Amino acid sequence: MSPAPLARSGDAAAAPVLRERGQHEVFCGLTSIVWLHRKMQDAFFLVVGSRTCAHLLQSAAGVMIFAEPRFATAIMEERDLAGLADAQDELDAVVERLLARRGDIKTLFLVGSCPSEVIKLDLGRAAQRLSMRFAPEVRVLHYSGSGIETTFTQGEDACLAAMIPDAPAAAPDAPAELLVVGALPDVVEDQFSRLFAALGVGPVSFFPPRRAAAPPAIGPNTRFILAQPFLTDTVRALRERGAVRVPALYPFGAEGATQWFTAAATAFGVDPVHARQTLAPARERATRALARHREALAGKSVFFFPDSQLEAPLARFLTRELGMRPIEVSAPYINRELVDEELAALPGDAVISEGQDVERQLDRCRAARPDLVVCGLGLANPLEAEGLTTKWSIELVFSPVHGFEQAGDLAALFTRPFARRAALRV
Repeated sequence: MSPAPLARSGDAAAAPVLRERGQHEVFCGLTSIVWLHRKMQDAFFLVVGSRTCAHLLQSAAGVMIFAEPRFATAIMEERDLAGLADAQDELDAVVERLLARRGDIKTLFLVGSCPSEVIKLDLGRAAQRLSMRFAPEVRVLHYSGSGIETTFTQGEDACLAAMIPDAPAAAPDAPAELLVVGALPDVVEDQFSRLFAALGVGPVSFFPPRRAAAPPAIGPNTRFILAQPFLTDTVRALRERGAVRVPALYPFGAEGATQWFTAAATAFGVDPVHARQTLAPARERATRALARHREALAGKSVFFFPDSQLEAPLARFLTRELGMRPIEVSAPYINRELVDEELAALPGDAVISEGQDVERQLDRCRAARPDLVVCGLGLANPLEAEGLTTKWSIELVFSPVHGFEQAGDLAALFTRPFARRAALRV
């Protein structure tokens, strides 16, 4: 059975948002490098930070000793912190050695972190200076991945926003082009490209591109649709270039993917009958893949702690397509423009919260005793020890979960914790 049409009366979008500003538990924006360095094959991410930054990235990426990743950390040593060395000269020397060794680098990102001495560095001026020095072979950009300023997915937002000023301008008489914004695994990007071609939507580009040195042209004829809901700064930068957003649900599940592709087709004047007929087989496959997961999840309650900023669309997916009941849906930051349609699809009795006071939220979670808690790694083990079933939110970012073909895989990420707990009881 297809989900009912979206309705706004009595929905969560109209309810007041609980805003909390206290201690919070999130990864920092450096974590986004783990998927961005895989996406852009000609880019390199040089973190200017501490040994803690280096350990975080090594642990998050699972890099083995013989690997040659496209990221590294320029570590602030004791003499840098003591002011015994010129940090700008040190950074220039590190970049020079790196580019001499890695001739495949075409775009170098200088990524700021949160140690106080790093915050004092003007990485923007360093990027300009190094770009002039190594142009045209290499361009150097910068952004902040500081955990003080962002949750971990917003590192991607900062990275993409930093790329837009250097993107070429679209010709004034260029035909309308669709820009899909938000990092997607290559396999998902290929699936989307085939569906857009079948719909007759195009030309289509993806941002970030697979080659960072070849960003798509952007201008008033650019129509962009978001694949991720955490791209506030990127949306602002695109609009400054004249691009126009196509509003839609996010492509999670059969319903989300259908609405997402339909919104793009409508923006490009595709006949609605043709769009429905083209999307029908993919939607049917996704619906069948979800059926067995719905049997396992229907009626169960779910509580979202703020972590990835995917919470609103994932809650909509679980509620409407798998029959779960959201108790609280919390996000580190809520941009109403980007998630209002998602919130409109949630029941009005769901608590919507922004930010975090972790102790208060833990108290609410314990009192509610939800069937499933979606949270960060730091909270999962303690809650499991208290008898609650948890899902690591970071896994939802690292796994291919967008689109029709991944709908069953996305649902499986939520059924698996119950299967694990049942196995442990044996």
